Amino acid sequence: MKIVQEVTLISAGKYARSKEWNSTRASLHRAIKEVGWPPGSGSFTIFPESGKKRHEGNGVKPIKNELMKELKRQKWKLEEPLDIASRHRPGKLDAVLMTQYGPVALEWETGNISSSHRALNKMALGLLKRKLAAGILVVPSRELYQYLTDRVGNIAELEPYLDLWKSLPCKSGVLEIVVIEHDATSRKVRRIPKGTSGRALE
Repeated sequence: MKIVQEVTLISAGKYARSKEWNSTRASLHRAIKEVGWPPGSGSFTIFPESGKKRHEGNGVKPIKNELMKELKRQKWKLEEPLDIASRHRPGKLDAVLMTQYGPVALEWETGNISSSHRALNKMALGLLKRKLAAGILVVPSRELYQYLTDRVGNIAELEPYLDLWKSLPCKSGVLEIVVIEHDATSRKVRRIPKGTSGRALE
């Protein structure tokens, strides 16, 4: 899998300048690049079919699961609750790594664009309230998005709002978006399976 864009929305304070953040970020990026399809193939090749129609295109959760396995091996905690909001917990984080500066959170987008906004807002709030040291959202590129479940969160639909998160008065922490893309397309590989979650296909 390729990382085709890295968008830094917030970078402030000691952790953003630390060797520990640089090391964590580099390790995470290596793990993302090692995600493959088919599993074990050494690269990420996707079946080139639009996901706009039901039962067509590729799912997203099997891709995420490959990374989660690697992060768990690296001592990240998966599906970790974090008390960010004062009245209501805004849901579990996909993965959290504890550091001396505080938790580093990662969210891999498998929901729709509203889910992407919620994920960024949740992590931004965590930074503002000093509950997080860093937050990273992983989303597909424009090129990859076309082959995935229709309306899944993607960088193209987030771009008009990036200045909003960049303008937050955060004095400490990191908020980044990592944009991923396939290495190749082929009709010889199988589609990434879709599952069901409530009313939405994944």
